[in-house]
Amino acid sequence: MKRLWPETFVEEVNLAQNISALRRALDDKDGGAHYIETVAKGGYRFTAETRKILLEAPRTPTKDAEPAVVPVVVHRWPVTRLAVMASATILVIAIALFFIPRMVKFRTKGTSATSAATAIRSIAVLPLVNLSSDSEQEYFTDGMTDELITELAKVGRLRVISHTSVQRYKETKRPLPEIARELSVDAVVEGTVMRSGDRVRITAQLIDARSDRHLWAESYERDLREVLALQDEVAQRIATQIGINLTAGDQTRMVGTRVVDSAAHEAYLKGNFYWNRSNCEGSKRALEYFQQAVAKDPNFALAFLGLAQTYFTLGDWGCWPQHEAFAKSKPAALRAIELDHNLGAAHTWLGMLAFFYEWEWQNAENEFKRAIELDPNYSFAHLAYAVFLVTMGKPEQGFAEMRRAHELDPTSELTNMVSVHVFYLARQYDPAIEQAEMAIELNPGSWGAYYWLGASYERKGMYEQASAAYLKSKALDGLGPEELDGFRSAYRKSGIRGHWQQELATVKPNKLECWMTVIYAHMGDKDRTLEHLNRDFQHHCTDLRMLNVDAIYDSVREDHRFQDVLHRMKFPG
Repeated sequence: MKRLWPETFVEEVNLAQNISALRRALDDKDGGAHYIETVAKGGYRFTAETRKILLEAPRTPTKDAEPAVVPVVVHRWPVTRLAVMASATILVIAIALFFIPRMVKFRTKGTSATSAATAIRSIAVLPLVNLSSDSEQEYFTDGMTDELITELAKVGRLRVISHTSVQRYKETKRPLPEIARELSVDAVVEGTVMRSGDRVRITAQLIDARSDRHLWAESYERDLREVLALQDEVAQRIATQIGINLTAGDQTRMVGTRVVDSAAHEAYLKGNFYWNRSNCEGSKRALEYFQQAVAKDPNFALAFLGLAQTYFTLGDWGCWPQHEAFAKSKPAALRAIELDHNLGAAHTWLGMLAFFYEWEWQNAENEFKRAIELDPNYSFAHLAYAVFLVTMGKPEQGFAEMRRAHELDPTSELTNMVSVHVFYLARQYDPAIEQAEMAIELNPGSWGAYYWLGASYERKGMYEQASAAYLKSKALDGLGPEELDGFRSAYRKSGIRGHWQQELATVKPNKLECWMTVIYAHMGDKDRTLEHLNRDFQHHCTDLRMLNVDAIYDSVREDHRFQDVLHRMKFPG
C-alpha cells in the first residue's frame, strides 16, 4: 500500500470493505467470491474468465453519428505479490470512482454511521476468517469469534446471536441479507483474524443487513496478552457505531481481567474448541487444555469456567462417574465467580448443579436468574431455566424462556433439541413432534432430537413411529447394524415393551445404575420402577429432577412409595 498509494486515503479496512461490496455487486447468489478471491497475506485477485468487449462511449449521440467504441481487454494475472497488489489497485480505482462521490455527499450532510443505524437492536457476528496460512490456527479464529460475541452479548439492550448458530455460516457464500433474515437480525459483523507470533490483528466491519450497507470498519492489532482487552474495544466500538450508549452496568460487565498469559489463553481456546464437539472424547481433551490454562494462569476466570462446564458434561453424559465429576465442577465455577463477579455463565453452571444433582430448587432458580441478569444474551442460561421452570410446574414461564433462547440461538442443535424436551415435559406432544421435525431439518445428526421425538410418539401411542425414531437416535449415537437389528426384532416380537426389554439387556454398564428406573417405567413394570426409584434417590440420579412432571411415571404416581420419594425431594407446591 505504501508503494502504490503513498499519502492517500486508502487503508486496509477501506480495501476489505470495498472488496466485500464489489463481490456482492458482482453476484447476488454467493457474494461474488468466485470472481474475486482472497490471497492470504497478499490481497485480492480477479479470477473470472475474461474476453475482449466493445464499450460505447457515454455521450449523447447525434442524429447520424456512429457510436464510438473502445476496445477493452481484461487479463487474468498470475499469483504474485506485485500482481495481486496491482489487481487490487485496479479494483479499488473502479470502486473509488463509484463510492468516493457518494462518500463525500454522505459526509457533507453530516450523517454518521451511528445515526443511520439507530434502529439496530440485534446483531450477528459471522465467523471471522482466518488469514493465516496455517490451517491449524482455525481453533484460534473460532475462539476469537466466540470471544467477540461474548463481549458484545454483555450489552444488555442488544440481542446478539450465539456462536453455535452463526458457526453454520462459516465459509458460506450466501448473501448477507439472506443470512440476516434467517437469524432475524438487523446487522452483521464480518471480519478477519491474522496471528503472527505474539501479535494478533483483527479487522471488523459492521453492515446494516437490511440495506446491505457498510456502516463502519476498523482494524486493530495487539499483543496476545491483551487480546481480551482488544475484544472489549472492538465490542464497544460496534455498540457505539449502532447508536447504543453503554450503561454503567454494561461497562462494568465489559471490564475484568484484561491481561492474560498468552500460553494460558492458547490452551483455553483449544479447550473450547474440543468442548464444542459435544462428546465424551472431546470433553476429555478439553479438560486437559483447561487444566493447562489454569496451571499457567491461576487468575484466568474463563479457564475456570471451562473447567466447570467440562466437569459437568463429563458427569451428565456418563463419561465420568457423576458424583466425582459434579464434585469437581462446583469449586471451579465458584473460583470463576471469585475472579470475575460479572461472569454470568458461571452462575448458570452452579444453577445446573443445584437443579440436576443437589435438588436445591430455590438455589437453582436464584442462580439461573442471576446468570440472566448478568448476561441476558447467554442463550444456554435461558434454555436451562426453561427446563427448570417446566419441571417445577410452570410451563408458560418455561415457554417464555425457551422462546428467548431461540431468539438468541435459533439454529443450534442444542437449543432446538432441548426445546423438544421442554414440550415433552409439558405434555404438549404435538408441538414436541413439530419442533423435533424442525430440529432434525436443521441438524440431521441430532440423536437427542430423535430420542425426544420417539418419547413424544410413545406418549401418543404411535409405537411404530416411536420405534423408528428411537432406532434413528441409537444409530446416530453409534450403535452398530447388528445391535439395531436386535431392537427391530424385539419390537416386532413384543411391541414397544420389547424395545425397552432390549434396552435393559444391552444398556452400557456405566449408564445402568441410574437408567433402570426409566426403563422399567417405560415397560410399565410398577414394582421394579418403585424399587429402583429409592436406589436412584440414594445415588442422586439426575433423571429424578423430572420426577414431578414426566408422564412415564403416571402409572405409579398415586402409589404411596412414589409419593414418599416425591416428598423427600421437596418439590415446590
